[in-house]
Parts: sequence; structure tokens; C-alpha cells
Amino acid sequence: MPPSSPTCSDAPHAAVAAEVDVAALAAFVRAHPRLVVLTGAGVSTESGIPDYRDAAGDWKRPPPMQHQRFMQSHAARQRYWARALVGFRALSEARPGAAHHALARFEALGHVHTLITQNVDGLHQRAGNRRVIDLHGRAEMVRCMSCQARRMRHDLHAELEAENPHWRELDAVAGPDGDADLEVDFADFRVPPCGRCGSGVLKPDVVFFGDSVPVSRVKAALAAVDEADALLVVGSSLMVYSGYRFARVAAQRGKPIACLNLGRTRADALFALKLERPIGATLAALVAVLEASPG
Repeated sequence: MPPSSPTCSDAPHAAVAAEVDVAALAAFVRAHPRLVVLTGAGVSTESGIPDYRDAAGDWKRPPPMQHQRFMQSHAARQRYWARALVGFRALSEARPGAAHHALARFEALGHVHTLITQNVDGLHQRAGNRRVIDLHGRAEMVRCMSCQARRMRHDLHAELEAENPHWRELDAVAGPDGDADLEVDFADFRVPPCGRCGSGVLKPDVVFFGDSVPVSRVKAALAAVDEADALLVVGSSLMVYSGYRFARVAAQRGKPIACLNLGRTRADALFALKLERPIGATLAALVAVLEASPG
């Protein structure tokens, strides 16, 4: 028998439960004034950017491009860049949502020591956050893997469209991180080499699966965790080690951890507080509480 739908009489109870959860999170913030905030894809889904995992932390779709495959296979690069011509529109046209704006205000109120994001969309900065570590890089930049020259991604996409004019007309459902659900013959898709050195492979300036986060970023993020009073995880399942490591280090160093995420995470056993609530609305309510009663 299917579960019954919420009724009007359930609404007051749900509202009270939400207020209790927000009050608990506000108490956590007040008790730990120097927070490191670690964000993931759940922060950007309300901006129309799809995520990879479901509420159980399992893949919703095939795993994303692997670093070694991209570097070793011209066919893989053809497929990647052809799909990106379609899918990257969702990323480039996305605007900061309620969660991003709330976290920017959260920083302005003095509660955020550092924001570490696993996202590559740049929406935290566009919303107003300044103390940001882009753990996995930024998708709007492209880098030559030979000479290290960098260029704006929209510039490369314009070149790709000029080289492959008939691909502009294709359409498909957008996937995470600028991908698209497009399955056609990619053999005639032209991918230019680096315009500076003439031969280098052009790759988005982001950390693909199977690659390593640059040591300098990891050190900066670990230093921030060391200096903070506590860690707040927002919108991340932490299934990827590059994010999970900070929860593990915080726990090892006796730093309390709170989490706001819809679904299971890899670090559930480490949390002092966990809320499973809509990200944007809950963060907005948290900021309103903190603004109304700063002490």
C-alpha cells in the first residue's frame, strides 16, 4: 500500500520540525564562530545544474570522464568536446541560487573562515563569496596539457563551433559539469590542438576522475580546517575522497562536523549534527535566524 500523502494537518508539524532543525544548526554556528564550509553538487542543483548521485549516494548515470582516458584517447576527447558543446550551456547559463546567496551572506556575517567547494561552476564567487578554494578547479577555463597555456572556455567553444558548424543544431539533455546525454558518431568531430604550442591536448582546467587535486589546494584547505572551530558540509555525499578527506581530518582533530544534505553521505558516522532538508530554503532560514539574533 503506497504511503499516504501529507495532509493540511501535517503542515504545522512539518513547519515546527523545520524550525527546530534550523535552530539546532544556528546553535551549532554560534558555538563555532570560525567555520569551514565544504560544498558539493547539492548546492547547485537548484540552479539547474544536474548532479551525479542519488539520495543513497549511488550513481544516477555512468561515471564521468576519466583523466587517463581523456589524455590517451583522441576518440574520447572528440566525444567529450562534442557533448560539451551541447551540455555546457546549462553550466554557463546557470545563475546563483538561494543556497549560494545564503552562503555569501553567511560569509558577510563573519561565520565563514573558508569555503571549500567541490563544484566547478564558479557560482559561489558570483553570489559574493570571497574566501573560496575551488578544490576541483573552474570549468570556464581550459588548459594546454603540454605548454600549460590557459584560455577561456567560451573562446575554445567558439573555435569548436567554427570547426564543426553542423553540431550547433544538436540538442540533448544536459548532464553534470557541462556534459550532455548525446550518443552519436563522433568520428568526424574536429578537436583543435593548442593554438600556442601547436600540439598540446586542451583540457578543461578541472580535476577529472582519476586525477589528483593539486597539492597546493589540498594544503590550503587542510590549513583552513586546522584554523577553524568546526566543519559544515553542505550538499555533498562526500563519496569522492577529495572531499571526504576533510571530514575525516576534522574528526581526527576533534573538530565538530555538521551536515546539511538530502540523503546518505560517506561521513554520516562522523557528524555531530545532520539535517536532511532542502538546501536553499534551509540556508536562507539559517541566515535569517542569525541576522535576527546575532549573539
